[in-house]
Amino acid sequence: MKALVVAGARPNFMKVAPILHGLDTASHEGILLHTGQHYDAQMSDAFFRDLGLPEPAFHLGVGSGTHAQQTARVMEAFEPVLVKSKPNWVVVVGDVNSTLACTLVAAKLKPDIGCQVAHVEAGLRSRDWRMPEEINRVLTDRVSDLLLTPSRDAHPNLLAEGVPADRIVFVGNVMIDTLVTQLPKARQLDMPGRLGVRRGEYALVTLHRPSNVDDRAALRAVLEALAQIASRMPVVLPIHPRTRKNVEAFRMASLLDRLHVVEPVGYTEMVSLTNDAALVLTDSGGLQEESTVLGVPCVTLREQTERPITLTEGTNRMAPWPLSAEGIRSAFEAALDSGRSPAGHPVPEGWDGRAAERVVSALVSRSTI
Repeated sequence: MKALVVAGARPNFMKVAPILHGLDTASHEGILLHTGQHYDAQMSDAFFRDLGLPEPAFHLGVGSGTHAQQTARVMEAFEPVLVKSKPNWVVVVGDVNSTLACTLVAAKLKPDIGCQVAHVEAGLRSRDWRMPEEINRVLTDRVSDLLLTPSRDAHPNLLAEGVPADRIVFVGNVMIDTLVTQLPKARQLDMPGRLGVRRGEYALVTLHRPSNVDDRAALRAVLEALAQIASRMPVVLPIHPRTRKNVEAFRMASLLDRLHVVEPVGYTEMVSLTNDAALVLTDSGGLQEESTVLGVPCVTLREQTERPITLTEGTNRMAPWPLSAEGIRSAFEAALDSGRSPAGHPVPEGWDGRAAERVVSALVSRSTI
């Protein structure tokens, strides 16, 4: 069996790494394709190094642009690769533009090539159609042949949209496979010590979504809250390039003065920081899941989450919406009071470090060749 595994942006890398390893372990051919949607060395190359990913067999190098430009470039560059490689499966993960673009190409070429599309992390829904990711996930699920879900709550979402039940397979969360693998190394790094903060006594923040950083009022609310929190404990912010650019454009640099602002870090370094944090404040999707498994309280700085299981079975909570400095500070205090989950705490089903094995098993059982 030959599987062409697609990665396009930073959130994808932690998901494709265990899938490629699982394919190799089971003696199947896994071919890595990197669309180049994220091309900054700090945001992409470092993850390949940390995760032990092979050099991509194909690198499309599409770079940045509007959603339409980026999606179109991926589609145009991916088509000849798919025709040349003729895989049994095109495996896409997550919800970035590359995911939808490659899915559309593969679905239209299926009659000629015979390839099928498997979507890993299928069925997640925020129901916020202002998010480009929501459009990507829904459309990807609609035309994929195999929908591999990370949690049981994804199944009713897909069934309600008319997806046949026999196309849906629960596999669990492949990103947690990578977390489990990298955690021993991350614990040895002592990233807090390198940054001059004490383990268990700082807040870790990630901030990058356009709804938070492209809007002047929203960005000010978040940064003012973080400055207030910094009077209680150190605040570590690995700053995203988009966030830094807008902080400068909106002339808010002074609001960073009280924070421990660092450049983006690699995956293993980020796991080290997350594992040792008192709590996390984030607008990321993956960090909601990782903090749940690590037992670290999390405050999500968004109106909705496509990962509600982290609220019902995890350590996550939503900051009051619309975001305000007072609301974020209140959510921070509540999360801090809740404390870390004890060692051996329950985690959602299938978040056990073996999801990639189930992905490969599903691909093999559903392969038409």
